[in-house]
Amino acid sequence: MKRRLDHYLVETGLADSRQKAQALILAGQVLVNDRPAEKPGLLIAPDARVRLRGEPLRYVGRGGLKLEAALRGFALDVRDALCLDIGASTGGFTDCLLQHGARQVYALDVGHNQLDWKLRSDSRVVVREGVNARYLTPADFPERFAVIVADVSFISLRLILPALGPLAAPEAALVALVKPQFEVGREQVGKGGIVRDRRLHATAMAGVLTAARQAGFAPERMLASPVLGAEGNQEYLLLARYGQPLAQVDSWQTDWQTLFPEVEIEAGFENLLPTR
Repeated sequence: MKRRLDHYLVETGLADSRQKAQALILAGQVLVNDRPAEKPGLLIAPDARVRLRGEPLRYVGRGGLKLEAALRGFALDVRDALCLDIGASTGGFTDCLLQHGARQVYALDVGHNQLDWKLRSDSRVVVREGVNARYLTPADFPERFAVIVADVSFISLRLILPALGPLAAPEAALVALVKPQFEVGREQVGKGGIVRDRRLHATAMAGVLTAARQAGFAPERMLASPVLGAEGNQEYLLLARYGQPLAQVDSWQTDWQTLFPEVEIEAGFENLLPTR
């Protein structure tokens, strides 16, 4: 009888949890009959040869690799920082923050029972489940955050960002994962959930930049995530600072030209949209 690959990994001890199994598969670290498996739901025969390749994942979810790229690329130090993780899910971002020295992380998600047990049982992690980030207020937390990270799905970051400003300490760092497939209209998303048009990627980023600025965050840097989304979408990482005057920050414009050389953008933030 055939079994799902992610279930098999847990049953045989190759992964600690189903979430970890799915992360390993999506990271290309699981081989079935010497070929990389692409989907956690792959049905495998009883005589299939299943093995892991490469180094084990450093984090409980592949999202940790994305945030790690941001911390390195932006030279962002989170040591001893109080952090808020919006859209924590299995905890890849939370795990990355802790491994890079964060003092405490509030792991928040609208869902339930997704956070890896390793993190759920860590005294440095405060779990907030079943919480819609759109309606957060400062009264929900004992103090403001030095670092806020966000990795949300099936909702635009533009709807989340307005609630984050009041939660941020002065000059707090915001690292947001921008997913074009959730920022452009459904009619713009192609087959398999992929957004291939680079101009749409630019439009998605411009919309998030605008929303960030309106929420009080001045963009500083941006880069393309070296780890693709689960469906193969190119995603982007944005660094912004709360309460910092835009005039003091222009490096984001250089990054824009690197990422989207074919699309110019207004230098001012009054109407931050592609101009051609």
